[in-house]
Amino acid sequence: MSFQVRASDLGNIRFAESETVSSVLQNIAVILSTPRGSVPLYREFGLDMSFLDKPIPVARTMMISRVREAVERWEPRATVVNVTFSGSVSAPAQLDPVVEVEINDE
Repeated sequence: MSFQVRASDLGNIRFAESETVSSVLQNIAVILSTPRGSVPLYREFGLDMSFLDKPIPVARTMMISRVREAVERWEPRATVVNVTFSGSVSAPAQLDPVVEVEINDE
């Protein structure tokens, strides 16, 4: 079974989440909303933002790769199935990734 998650799904953070699926999805939303280098004493955590200021087709491709790498590194309980982008006519240059993941059985 696969699930979709966006950075905007973060909402209220629940510490010590006991349900695995909710915990994994929350962690992925945190990864997507955290630029690498922005967490003091944990500078490697987050999403590599090197795609910023690139042309949209290049940024889209780079972002897919960066999302896959970050989720693989920081949330090993999930496997990225697909990364798509939700779009808006009012903000065509805004890339909002929608990450489809499968939760690995432990």
